[in-house]
Amino acid sequence: MYFVEVEQSKVAYRVDGSGPGMMLVHGTGGSSESNWSTLVDGLAETHTVIRPDYSGSGETVDDGRPLTIALLAAQAVAAAEKVGATPFDLVGFSLGAAVAIHVTAEYPHLVRSVTLIAGFAGSPDPRFELQMELWRDLIRTDRRAMARLLLLSGFSPDFLSRMAPDTTLQIIEEIVAKNNWEGMARQIELNLSLDVRDQARRITKPALVIGCTHDQMVPPAHARGITDMIPQAHYLEIETGHLATMERPDEIVRSILDFANGGLRSAGANRG
Repeated sequence: MYFVEVEQSKVAYRVDGSGPGMMLVHGTGGSSESNWSTLVDGLAETHTVIRPDYSGSGETVDDGRPLTIALLAAQAVAAAEKVGATPFDLVGFSLGAAVAIHVTAEYPHLVRSVTLIAGFAGSPDPRFELQMELWRDLIRTDRRAMARLLLLSGFSPDFLSRMAPDTTLQIIEEIVAKNNWEGMARQIELNLSLDVRDQARRITKPALVIGCTHDQMVPPAHARGITDMIPQAHYLEIETGHLATMERPDEIVRSILDFANGGLRSAGANRG
């Protein structure tokens, strides 16, 4: 674990592997470890993989200010620059996809390509708002119920049904005990207010947008909408729930590497 200071925050980040830079930006309530540990070995074989914990997650500490996409983007960029792994291929998951959109638009000289997994850009969506408000309320009132909801809506039905009951209970207890709940609540407030649609339209780098067919947290319509915003973006849909990096890690690794290496681009992946 390494640290870099950015605007009254001490940002934790991990570095694995060697080769061209690749930065992974996690999602709401996640961390550099929980969202990406299943992918690191496969990606670090060919890349220097930087995994920052932005404010509200992991070992990062800050002054408790309201979060902004610009702040989280600056934290991620600072980690990559501290390592010297620029330019990098950028991968963002869920809220991390919004951060990646901002980074790609505002720091284009640092980005080679961008892959956005199960992302959202901030369009008005009553269902999404209802979900975020429910998450916020459950964090305050019943964190065990929140943990159960995260499993129910995070994984596809088939994947969750194959889990042993003891495994499910263990995961729930680990979420309750280890999650940074106050940090997640701050990230939820950001989810309700962010808007990176203008930045998406300004992206000129090669972009792959991955939607998840069984995603109940961020349905794939969001990913298809982002694809339409980004000029010449490629769209790929995978049969998985929202937590694709845990449910289909091998397929996600292949998709990231194929795109970073130009494979999907040369093959003419569809735009959804």
